[in-house]
Amino acid sequence: MQGKRRVNLKTDPPPDLAIEIDVTSKAQMDAYINLRVPELWIYEQGHLKIYTLQPDQYQLITCSPTFPGLPVLDWVQEVLQQCAEIGRSPALRAFRKKIRNLELPFA
Repeated sequence: MQGKRRVNLKTDPPPDLAIEIDVTSKAQMDAYINLRVPELWIYEQGHLKIYTLQPDQYQLITCSPTFPGLPVLDWVQEVLQQCAEIGRSPALRAFRKKIRNLELPFA
């Protein structure tokens, strides 16, 4: 959606991935279903869950189709544990370093 100031969901495609960090209320999956968002991540109560749209409901899965082969669930738990142990800034720096050092097939 580069170059757009506003997204018009009547004409623009839905995002490939939505991330919901739910602190106060339950995620409204129906809203994402109506938008036809193919992948939904919900972080709730210290855990990340990954869902894919199949065809009119979300199915819980263990690996992101957007980031195949990357252990997203493990990495989130690891960085959260590091935040508790060494602090947020050092944990995020270590995570950024890990991402930068990845050898991706399309890099």
